[in-house]
Amino acid sequence: MAISRQDPMVQAAIMYYLRDQTMSVIANQLGTSRSTVSRLLKRAKETGLVEITLHLESTDQSGVAAKLKTMFAVDTVVVPNAPVRGGSGEAATLEAVAKAAARLLPSWIEPHMTVGVAWGTTTAALARQVEPRPLPGTRFVQLNGAGNIATTGLDYAGEILSRLASAHGGAVVEFPVPAFFDYAATKAAMWRERTVQRVLKVQSQASLALFSVGALGGDLPSRVYSGAYLSAAEVAELERQHVAGDVATVFLRADGSHMGISLNERASGPSPGHLRSITHRVCMVASARKATALLAALRAGLVTDLVVDRATANELAALLT
Repeated sequence: MAISRQDPMVQAAIMYYLRDQTMSVIANQLGTSRSTVSRLLKRAKETGLVEITLHLESTDQSGVAAKLKTMFAVDTVVVPNAPVRGGSGEAATLEAVAKAAARLLPSWIEPHMTVGVAWGTTTAALARQVEPRPLPGTRFVQLNGAGNIATTGLDYAGEILSRLASAHGGAVVEFPVPAFFDYAATKAAMWRERTVQRVLKVQSQASLALFSVGALGGDLPSRVYSGAYLSAAEVAELERQHVAGDVATVFLRADGSHMGISLNERASGPSPGHLRSITHRVCMVASARKATALLAALRAGLVTDLVVDRATANELAALLT
């Protein structure tokens, strides 16, 4: 039976998939709720009105997606770099990658799932882009502490978690510890506390992790390097130890190794072994300056799904040759 163009399902599909409008805007235009729009879009796919096909080769000019699948068993989506109309090119690319990841999030997250989230510029951008999609029983747990000498970090990390949890009707589990402890012994003592152990237990139950990689330099330095988290002496020590970048405040060398990096003994983030125990590990990268750090994360086996901009994909392909 033919479907009228005036059918709300058709109108919602046109506005969402062809006009790139948000569910909130669509709901206002149709005079309904965002949850109703979500159901209309779901029905549009179920009835065959909408068919989604990813043509990765059109944006993946370097063929890096196929290489990463073969070399690291990683599923990759390459996002075109956003045209720059004034301001930072990295800022525009960041929003494009975050938007693509937000569109893919429903394929990764399920009801009653625990999701681990590493705070940072990229996950903050993702949280701003996520559309409401209530899922019962979801929990969003902070994977690494955010406190430093200037702030507890709870407002910043908490906002990321709260946005994700609100969009899914889920709960927030914060991790109120420093990003880096002053002494390894202090961290060891804190990890024995029952309040900390409760959060660590929730982290161990995560089956999805959302994170980026950190690197020095660029128009938008990674927050762990641009905030009051590391002293000049600590940054110099990381350089002496040939650190390429970090994942959730745990540092990696270019070959993916992390043992023997002194600052990792004081870091609050999950060890690579812990992160690898999470079934789906989604990494989002929106800056070519992070290509070496991204390759380190891939070599460490920390990534199962990757959303990356084309320029970074091209730089990564060059490193793989």
